Amino acid sequence: MDVGQQYNPRTVEEVFRDFKSRRAGMIKALTADVEEFYQQCDPEKENLCLYGFPNERWEVNLPAEEVPPELPEPALGINFARDGMQEKDWLCLVAVHSDAWLLAVSFYFGARFGFDKADRKRLFNMINDLPTIYEVVTGAAKKQSKEKTAVSNHSSSKAKPNPKQRVTESQREVPKTLQLKDDDEDEEGLEEEEDEHGDALCGACGENYGQDEFWICCDICEKWFHGKCVKITPARAEHIKQYKCPSCSNKRARP
Repeated sequence: MDVGQQYNPRTVEEVFRDFKSRRAGMIKALTADVEEFYQQCDPEKENLCLYGFPNERWEVNLPAEEVPPELPEPALGINFARDGMQEKDWLCLVAVHSDAWLLAVSFYFGARFGFDKADRKRLFNMINDLPTIYEVVTGAAKKQSKEKTAVSNHSSSKAKPNPKQRVTESQREVPKTLQLKDDDEDEEGLEEEEDEHGDALCGACGENYGQDEFWICCDICEKWFHGKCVKITPARAEHIKQYKCPSCSNKRARP
């Protein structure tokens, strides 16, 4: 398996972009695409690995045949533990190993292209500013953010939605997308919302809240998602009475 896909980042910024892209793909596998990921990790198959690629895609496949491999390899045999654990615990285990693999790949590039102490420290600090895959999958990233107010508002009263919140049938006049800055008053209100929710993290990609993006909240797990990450548009959300994210929708009794 050519995990690097013939792509070798050489600067700190390029390695960090590579890290973010691979991370985004693996987060997608463990959240938005979790049902497909679960099915592909058949315990009856040979040793399988979860790969993340620089194009933000993921793949479950056999490990590289060449020894030593071109890049560090992810955890081997993730499929064997699938049916021996609770699904949530298994996904958390894969997430932890995925975090370790991403760090290994990034610092492999750093060593290969001669990063000095300052470069390595800067790279680690950039990586450390992002929540880990494990934190995204378990929801710990959300708990560590300052989004408690939004969660409280959502669960206690839907009569006062914030700009990211979906509207109910009785709130059709409140748009789900973030308001455009029509005047000074609107602009001031949006700036206050941005300050309040600026640390919110998408449950699918782990990226931060942006005031010009449409967000939607799962009514089951109360995680927030970019509409684009869960393939929900503002128009479609208008007709959803109770939204379930991909993870909650796919939860069912496993054989």
